Amino acid sequence: MALHRLQRIAVAPLSVSGGAPTKVQREMSTLPRVYVTRQIPPEGLRLLHKSGQVQLELWDSDDVPVPRKELLQRVKGVDGLLCVLTEKVDAELLDAAGPNLKVLSTMSVGYDHLNLEELKKRGIHVGYTPDVLTDAVAELTVALLLTTSRRLIEAAHEAKTGGWGTWRTLWLCGYELANSTVGILGLGRIGVAIAERLAPFKVRKFIYTDVAPRPELAKAINAEYVSMDELAKQSDFLAVCCALTPETNKICDRNLFSKMKKTSIFINTSRGGVVNQEDLYEALSTGQIAAAGLDVTVPEPLPTNHPLFTLKNCVILPHIASASYTTRNAMSALAANNLLLGLRGEPMIKGLNL
Repeated sequence: MALHRLQRIAVAPLSVSGGAPTKVQREMSTLPRVYVTRQIPPEGLRLLHKSGQVQLELWDSDDVPVPRKELLQRVKGVDGLLCVLTEKVDAELLDAAGPNLKVLSTMSVGYDHLNLEELKKRGIHVGYTPDVLTDAVAELTVALLLTTSRRLIEAAHEAKTGGWGTWRTLWLCGYELANSTVGILGLGRIGVAIAERLAPFKVRKFIYTDVAPRPELAKAINAEYVSMDELAKQSDFLAVCCALTPETNKICDRNLFSKMKKTSIFINTSRGGVVNQEDLYEALSTGQIAAAGLDVTVPEPLPTNHPLFTLKNCVILPHIASASYTTRNAMSALAANNLLLGLRGEPMIKGLNL
């Protein structure tokens, strides 16, 4: 219910105080300049156009990110910037934008593409889009877990290419959730939502680790707080849901994989940077762990000749966890509203506390 309320807030257009904008207010020269770095879903663009508050410039493509050189030119003198996670917002970009830039809104829940120190130093208000994608990410995580553990990609390939012969007793056998232990690395709303969806599969036990125990969230799923070592040792399925920070960068490495069961399934739908991909390849190719499912990698897109693509026990998706029509529109609307509120000097619906 809380998520549904937030979505309704995110898609509701902001009213413009004082009735309909006057002709003077609509003059381009008097409106704050805003640059949008991608052709975001229609709900967000509709809100920006309908607000009458901004002079809008847009990189009009959803297929190709704005080239860096073009971006540095377009942001000069803007008052607001709405970006997505493919744009690196660093000192170079902020210098190019200049002192007029007061508000940045990113259409993402993660903000590792933003230099928060530089943004704070310059007094720029930052909005982001958490919560509205919780359901979509949780659903995709469960789908990826089942696809990986039950070897569905392999099975579909065998059926399609003639590998489906006589019935065999152990052919394409995988691992089931019933009576298993599911570990969650980074227990937030998404981790809880994943556990809620997995519970009906008769999971025996949920465990988690985080920077500190999170008893209120853990209570909702009856999860036990354990150390990182115990998380690795006990988990039959390990789902990574943590943010990418200096502390979590490549936290899933050889040390973690070496402690996991040979029958364990590793799933990452957070950020690619939390995994040492070379160590993961070694763990998968040597049978140290059974399989892995990844929705995020480094880099993105992952080159098609990357060694992980050669492994049958590794399922890789192109970062689609939040890719539902409902969620992407809610994200774009929340990003637009964050931007408009920030330009008006009002608190954002979801702003980072820098």
